[in-house]
Amino acid sequence: MLTILGFVMIATFLVLIMMKKMSPMAALVLIPALFCVLVGQGAHLGDYVLKGIGDLAPTAAMLMFAIIYFGVMIDVGLFDPIVRGILKFCKADPVRVVVGTALLAAIVSLDGDGSTTFMITVSALYPLYKRLKMSLVVMTGVAATANGVMNTLPWGGPTARAATALKLDAGDIFVPMIPALAVGLVAVFALAYVLGRRERKRLGVLTLGDTHLVTGTVEEKETEQVLVGAGAGTKGGAPAAARRITGGAGSGTSGDDAGSASDGADSLDEDDLQVLDPQRATLRPKLYWFNAALTVALLTLLIMQTLPIPVLFLLGAALALTVNFPHMKDQKARVAAHAENVLNVSGMVFAAAVFTGVLTGTGMVEHMARWLVSGIPDALGPHMGIVTGVLSIPLTYFMSNDGFYFGIVPILAEAGAAHGVAPIEIARASLIGQALHMSSPLVPAVYVLVGMAKVEFGDHTRFTVKWAALTSLVVLGAGLLFGII
Repeated sequence: MLTILGFVMIATFLVLIMMKKMSPMAALVLIPALFCVLVGQGAHLGDYVLKGIGDLAPTAAMLMFAIIYFGVMIDVGLFDPIVRGILKFCKADPVRVVVGTALLAAIVSLDGDGSTTFMITVSALYPLYKRLKMSLVVMTGVAATANGVMNTLPWGGPTARAATALKLDAGDIFVPMIPALAVGLVAVFALAYVLGRRERKRLGVLTLGDTHLVTGTVEEKETEQVLVGAGAGTKGGAPAAARRITGGAGSGTSGDDAGSASDGADSLDEDDLQVLDPQRATLRPKLYWFNAALTVALLTLLIMQTLPIPVLFLLGAALALTVNFPHMKDQKARVAAHAENVLNVSGMVFAAAVFTGVLTGTGMVEHMARWLVSGIPDALGPHMGIVTGVLSIPLTYFMSNDGFYFGIVPILAEAGAAHGVAPIEIARASLIGQALHMSSPLVPAVYVLVGMAKVEFGDHTRFTVKWAALTSLVVLGAGLLFGII
């Protein structure tokens, strides 16, 4: 009964948020509370919730201070050169923009923290996506999938958990997996290229030329718009005509308006291009190298795990605020400026604590896992590596990494050992599902991603799941091809 109710609870949650019948926060709280009563354990709901909150409280604290820290770094202009470099590379071509999204997310993911990756990626690229009227779910989907592949780094979490659960060396697990993961990363770039081509066909290619992007307005010198795709009258992929227009770079790029010119400058929301405003009062050019050194030191200490991550971000945020904004009034203004993101993300984390607390406390997770493992035919015993890789895709989506690696992987390893499959092979196969895991509703970082990108979680889920699952299957196939699994 617990097995059935567990699957029904997860399915109900996903259906309601994807159909936008409930907000993710409300669904994370109310649905598990209802199912806790249905399994006859309503009297223990409070205990389960408090246990879940206790488990996720460090994550909530980390996200809170990480948002403040990187928010301050964005305010003072630390990432402006990165933004300018990406804009120069992208040249307003949707293909380059989406590939640039994958590249930036993969590079920043080297720090091992998904929240950091998403904050920097969205902050850098959100203005460009908005300016070109590109699909924001393309940005969130590509960023999440790229980060998922990179999340397998030994300091990223899953590899360390697998090593701990099976008493293995993290390096022995990760290093042989590098070729398969590299193929997975190539698959992400291929996906980005395909999605970029789709966006180019829908929107056209815009060459911004000497356009200067600033907060609130676009100062236009001259904008050249090259129209491509069926809607723009092209043949064989070559533009039938090129039209120079004066006005917003995003104008006249879709539908029947593709061939029309727009007069006058576009007006944007003030938040759209805030990162790119070269005149904003929060810039601290004289402290640029201090802020760069502080960020490098923070990420280095994070990778070395010198202190708990929440403590590192707490200290970093306090130091960044104090040095860059010595006046109390300015510090309060910076905290207030990022309060909405902090509240949304931390609130979502605590709501997720209700879901995970009930799922774990009632025993649903354990029953679901044992049912899945018991359903594996004996004939598949010698192929437990492949079985583990396939199971890791849905299980790491529906469960936290802790639940999967400490609750499920040991069971799979025991089943594999009975058929001569080494635990190291099970550990490597357990990393396969991480590309999809980073879009799980139980991953706090994904709420940073969709929140900062102003994307509905249900829209992100519908778009991303199929591509992320496909990427995981590519990694699995590469692992089999190279004889790793």
